[in-house]
Amino acid sequence: MRILTGLQPSGKLHVGNYFGAMKPAVELQEQGEGFYFIADYHAMTSGRDGEALRTNVRELAIDFLACGLDPEKSVFFRQSAVPEVNELAWILSTVCPMPLLTKCHSYKDKVGQGISPNHALFAYPVLMAADILLYDSNKVPVGRDQKQHLEVTRSLATKLNEAYGEGTAVMPEAIIKEETELVIGLDGRKMSKSYDNTLPIFGDEKKLRKLVMKIVTDSTPVEDPKPTKDSTVIALYKLFAADAEVQSMIADHESGGFGYGDFKKRLADAYWDFFSEMRLRREEILKDPGYVDEVLERGAVRAREESAKVLSRVKKAVGLA
Repeated sequence: MRILTGLQPSGKLHVGNYFGAMKPAVELQEQGEGFYFIADYHAMTSGRDGEALRTNVRELAIDFLACGLDPEKSVFFRQSAVPEVNELAWILSTVCPMPLLTKCHSYKDKVGQGISPNHALFAYPVLMAADILLYDSNKVPVGRDQKQHLEVTRSLATKLNEAYGEGTAVMPEAIIKEETELVIGLDGRKMSKSYDNTLPIFGDEKKLRKLVMKIVTDSTPVEDPKPTKDSTVIALYKLFAADAEVQSMIADHESGGFGYGDFKKRLADAYWDFFSEMRLRREEILKDPGYVDEVLERGAVRAREESAKVLSRVKKAVGLA
């Protein structure tokens, strides 16, 4: 089994990134061959700062390694280090119906947020399909917001096989963990950099605790029972705390006598403790600046070896070789 996932280097990684993609990817290292990449081409759809992109790529690589990605078990590389992905994206574009892209909600959402409606943003799902199909990926861990793009990938794989013969493309399957398919942000909406409602994985403890205290709650008095349905505090606490601790928090909400400040402090403690070992690992990685470069270079060589095989097969099928 081959597993593939990618993360955009568009800023500090947050809790939604971790539970939606990183944690499943790390766990799947034990079950198959992992191909994990830094999606720097994708990041260019909404960014115009070259220096920031370079910095974000490196920070993402450090964070992913700190969170448990093992370069001895998986292939870890920059998307742009494998130029074959753009060649496959063009081939896929020739079988991609325009309505398939016009239906994608991600493009509409980002344009609605003020991002310039450029071709790359519109064609994002085709490049994502190339990312996946270029390595004959079987399983793709994604968050719920990427589920539609996985469906586009499957549609393009089907069209390629129908046009040029079965086996031209391998059909991938999405892995979406129900309990973490949608991680709630500080304001109760989906956690996203676009909404500025994220909890970073790493950072200064004092600043991170302040972020937790900013979670939006109602004005229920301390002595009164608190609503548990749609509680942002409880939803986030479930990610970091043991089940017994979660049930205790729910009971305290229902009984009254506890303020939201107390619940947020419990959440902040659990959140900080959850990433403690990863913070230590990150500090070790930072002591050897050349380690990250070596890992990414080695990963790119392995990724290009595999991509060359797949692209050769596709080019032969479509008549380019």
